[in-house]
Amino acid sequence: MTIDELLEQLDEILDSGFKIPGKKTVVDIEKLRAVVDDIRLNIPAEIKQARGIVSDRADIITNAKREADGIIRNAEERAKAMVAQEEITKLAQEKAAEIIATAQGKSRNMRKAAQDFVDDIMRRADEGLSANLAEVRKTRAALKQQLPSAAQKIEE
Repeated sequence: MTIDELLEQLDEILDSGFKIPGKKTVVDIEKLRAVVDDIRLNIPAEIKQARGIVSDRADIITNAKREADGIIRNAEERAKAMVAQEEITKLAQEKAAEIIATAQGKSRNMRKAAQDFVDDIMRRADEGLSANLAEVRKTRAALKQQLPSAAQKIEE
């Protein structure tokens, strides 16, 4: 079950509670605890997913570096092959520098894009986890507030 489904169950439990005067609701605490326990069990899966995203980021950057190194190596080999004549040598050096600059620019762009992509995914994961955690804390706080008043109602 996903965190969203579990939070939906929390909402259903809260909605199905018995309304009592004073904006209070009595809910089945066992059902509520079961859902909270399930949420705790599912949070690590979300964290594992975030770690996988970080790992993918490293792979993307490694691949970008490898591709850039390959482009640079290719440019250097081309430049060496054209050293035969003076004019050709000059042109080859200019072309090699251009290819290297292009490769370095592509490498920077790819690294930036990969980092931006991973940062965006991590931000969204962080926001989702924070929102879920805030909702769980809010629900716990509401339950803690309801427990004393529910105990008083029982005593009366």
